[in-house]
Amino acid sequence: MQSIALGAKRATSRYRWVICGLLFFATVINYMDRQILGLLAPVLQHDVGWSQVQYGRIVMTFSAFYAVGLLCFGRLADWLGTRVSYAIAMFVWSIAAMLHATVGSVMGFAAVRALLGIGESGNFPAAIKATAEWFPSRERALATGIFNSGANIGAVFAPAIIPAIAVGYGWRAAFVVIGAAGLVWLVFWFAIYREPDSVTQDGDLDDRAHQTRIGTAVDTKTPAPGFGTLIKTREAWAFIIGKFLTDPVWWFYLFWLPKWLNESRGMDMQHIGMPLVCIYALTTVGSIGGGWISSAMIRRGSSVNVARKTAMLICACCVLPIAFVSQVENLWAAVAIVGLAAAAHQGWSANLFTTASDLFPRRAVGAVVGLGGMAGSLGGVLFSEVIGQVLQRTGHYWVLFAIGALAYLVALAIMHLLTPRMSAVRLKS
Repeated sequence: MQSIALGAKRATSRYRWVICGLLFFATVINYMDRQILGLLAPVLQHDVGWSQVQYGRIVMTFSAFYAVGLLCFGRLADWLGTRVSYAIAMFVWSIAAMLHATVGSVMGFAAVRALLGIGESGNFPAAIKATAEWFPSRERALATGIFNSGANIGAVFAPAIIPAIAVGYGWRAAFVVIGAAGLVWLVFWFAIYREPDSVTQDGDLDDRAHQTRIGTAVDTKTPAPGFGTLIKTREAWAFIIGKFLTDPVWWFYLFWLPKWLNESRGMDMQHIGMPLVCIYALTTVGSIGGGWISSAMIRRGSSVNVARKTAMLICACCVLPIAFVSQVENLWAAVAIVGLAAAAHQGWSANLFTTASDLFPRRAVGAVVGLGGMAGSLGGVLFSEVIGQVLQRTGHYWVLFAIGALAYLVALAIMHLLTPRMSAVRLKS
């Protein structure tokens, strides 16, 4: 009997990492679908004839509806559970990605980007909730870093695959092929994923003991708190402000780097792929490395507060050199600086996401991530308009890179003022 129990324990131990793999591949698909527009922007600008401001507003439309979707999917994940809410999100954004092939105007692209934003907003609330349910705190930042690195892998695969499809078969085919990948993922999701209550979790008692030590509630049967309750807490505002100030910088990298390489470095569609592959390959190291730093510190006895903030401070400092990237003449030196900043963002993001599950009980994690994600998207909306106007009037990117360089230190300072000790939040039932 003891050997059977031990075998079951080992099986469930592997199972949580299988779940992490599913979250990873979903995030890969999420970012490939999201990045197609930025990669094809030079071609589409010629075919559709949009201006810098119009392109900025198409990006802004995605950001606005992504914000609304995050608020809804955050609650939906807490209400319906991870399995169903994730499936709904994947189906909606995959269909929306494929619908890009059917439009050919500025308004048409704005409409399908809106639907894509709603669908893609479900990825991170559901993924962070799944991580909070299946991983103890000492592993959570690492698990988040692993699945969050899917954003970077998607960003690496996208410039390697999408331009080739567009050149060989046309830009419409690129949207269809990449969008269909999400429907394939759904088959594996329904076949593999189960909610935590249906599978015995390895280390569950240890997880509960660990969460008791840091004060995190583990009762998943208590109803999820409302948004009104959450926004009264300083801890929620720390997460919201952290996302609001730093998410727009990542979106700038995602949607505008291809145009920066094209306009400032003179690179065309056939040559733009390799610099982007190098940049986003570095972000994979940053995502996993940033999560590993804080997880390793906790295992060695550091408090959650010290571990998360130290990792975030390191990442914030690594972003600073990008303020001077416009003055760097050598292409590959500039690529290295941008790659370091993008990698630091992903390390920052892995730890920032984990603070939501550190501070709030599992029944509230989806809603908190939704609130923070909505704030980040609204920041992206505002920054997209700023970017479009700056480039339309000046054609220079250096101001935008300088803003991105300082955003993380400012965000960390505000977060520390709001949560100096990162004590777990006690919410009313």
